[in-house]
Amino acid sequence: MDTETLLDQVADGHRLNEEEALLLWREADFNSLGQVAHALRLKRSDPAVVTYLVDRNINYTNVCNTDCTFCGFYRPPGHAEAYVLSRDVLGKKIEETLAVGGTRILMQGGHHPDLRLDWYCELLRWIRTTYPAIEIDAFSPSEIDNIARIEGLSYEQVLGRLRDAGLAGLPGGGGEILDDEVRRVVSPKKLMTDGWIEVMRVAHRLGLATTASMVIGLGEGLEHRVRHLLRVRALQDESLAATGRASLLDGNGFTAFIHWTLQFDLLPLARSRRAPDLGSTAHEYLRTLSMIRLVLDNFAHVAASWPTMGEKVAQVALLLGADDFGSTMLEENVVSQGGRGTHCAMTPEAIQRHIREAGFVPVQRDTRYRHLRRFDEALPDPRKTWKPSVPAYVLKAQMR
Repeated sequence: MDTETLLDQVADGHRLNEEEALLLWREADFNSLGQVAHALRLKRSDPAVVTYLVDRNINYTNVCNTDCTFCGFYRPPGHAEAYVLSRDVLGKKIEETLAVGGTRILMQGGHHPDLRLDWYCELLRWIRTTYPAIEIDAFSPSEIDNIARIEGLSYEQVLGRLRDAGLAGLPGGGGEILDDEVRRVVSPKKLMTDGWIEVMRVAHRLGLATTASMVIGLGEGLEHRVRHLLRVRALQDESLAATGRASLLDGNGFTAFIHWTLQFDLLPLARSRRAPDLGSTAHEYLRTLSMIRLVLDNFAHVAASWPTMGEKVAQVALLLGADDFGSTMLEENVVSQGGRGTHCAMTPEAIQRHIREAGFVPVQRDTRYRHLRRFDEALPDPRKTWKPSVPAYVLKAQMR
């Protein structure tokens, strides 16, 4: 089958299998991919708006014993630069977040070998009691696996206790590429694909808000990326069916998918023999974004990654399948340790401006993509605004 015929079928609701997805990824015209991806985005979420979240990333510890080669953030136990944040420091960060209208903290760390489940639960209860207006999304499947191993408990027991202590959501970090052929090379000490999927399956069953993610440029092939997406799609099918809801907008299963590119020019990887096979271009990032929208037909939301790609590429992403601009973050300490070109924070006003320049209405959301505030009035900006060139097919799709 030729790619144009297949794209027409996808636009009409055909679900891609592995062979078809690889065909499109390898051979389809870039503009044609973007056309269909954007049309699908307009069907699956509000076509007039692009959402964003006001939140802060907090890394409660940098202690980790997994030695991932792509991570410049972690420090091994006992290292002079190792830390665990005090409650005083955490409290100041949360107060700063609330002061700018933040509604969530995203709190993650490493695989600390000495922190016990009681420590995590006490921390969550303290945050929930002291700052009841802030939502707590925290940890990752690999951190949950680490806690479960230390305690000798099941994933359900660990996540259940964390949820009861105040955990509202489990971010989809640590996914990298969900294919063991890749994971055995880049993160052999972290849980493998089945483990990541199982943690998220339990999180869905317990009603936690979750996201799914992917890092490209780890030396993986296109077949690995496709398998990653198919594993996530299958779990989303399962979780939606288990709740008895077929709508993508109900907040069941994964709320959204986000991918970003490996940042490694500050890491030893940049001087290794693997370096020529690592990293990704803006074009590859955008092509991957469109394929994500095509393959993940059971996801309502796909987010753009301005921290790794910059705001201009993120604006283009809004015309190629993305419907969300991510979050303000306020700080970022993990990805930025790997690359010089990363961006660590953006004000809500800047995000609103970038969304408007791309032709959409900015809407502040919460973790579950419920709309909190819509900004219909343009923000005053004395600078000349940048307008992306909009292909004719996008204009037609927006007028439907």
